[in-house]
Amino acid sequence: MKILIPVKRVVDYNVKVRVKSDGTGVDIANVKMSMNPFDEIAVEEAVRLKEKGVATEVIAVSCGVTQCQETLRTAMAIGADRGILVECAEELQPLAVAKLLKALVDREQPGLVILGKQAIDDDCNQTGQMLAALAGLPQATFASRVDIADGFATVAREVDGGSQTLKIGLPAVVTTDLRLNEPRYVTLPNIMKAKKKPLEVIRPADLGVDVAPRIRTLKVAEPPRRGAGVKVADVPTLVGKLRDEAKVI
Repeated sequence: MKILIPVKRVVDYNVKVRVKSDGTGVDIANVKMSMNPFDEIAVEEAVRLKEKGVATEVIAVSCGVTQCQETLRTAMAIGADRGILVECAEELQPLAVAKLLKALVDREQPGLVILGKQAIDDDCNQTGQMLAALAGLPQATFASRVDIADGFATVAREVDGGSQTLKIGLPAVVTTDLRLNEPRYVTLPNIMKAKKKPLEVIRPADLGVDVAPRIRTLKVAEPPRRGAGVKVADVPTLVGKLRDEAKVI
């Protein structure tokens, strides 16, 4: 069974993000980039399934600029067998990425697609669900445990009221939550081995997909600064401040 793992190149989670002075977007010039943390969890889970003998091949996929090859090499250093880069200099929105992944699913015929529940740059939480809808595959989102057996995936997921367990037929789409696993440390020997693994570069046109943006960003702005907190002597004072100053009650 093949497992397809989409990975995204994002601003590293340790970097303080700054908005451009003209409000057109986020400044990523000379900023450290890394793999989306939720996608890293997805790669780790796929590699673990391969180590258990459930999967035979793990394929990492990224959509974006040429530098996304570095993200794919990181995925291959964790344990992915090969990488595919859909190279595109244009802005890729979730629907466009889902269409590209659907085309790759049709081409590669994986038994399972595992991807992060959301990217930490746009927090859209849409690509996995859109992919499942476009490909006509069952989906299980926000997975905290994944078990594969007898052509089915049993997925535990956290919901508002507690936990939920789903059993879905394969092939399927699964999106990962933080509690699914802890990604392994990438060693130097594996980084060197990853440089020799195959990496295919294609264009959206090769897949017959139109990636033109459907949504236009009007303005990007930083959130307003929070005011300093204050201590209150008693509950009546707190209620008064909430009513008269904060005006939330």
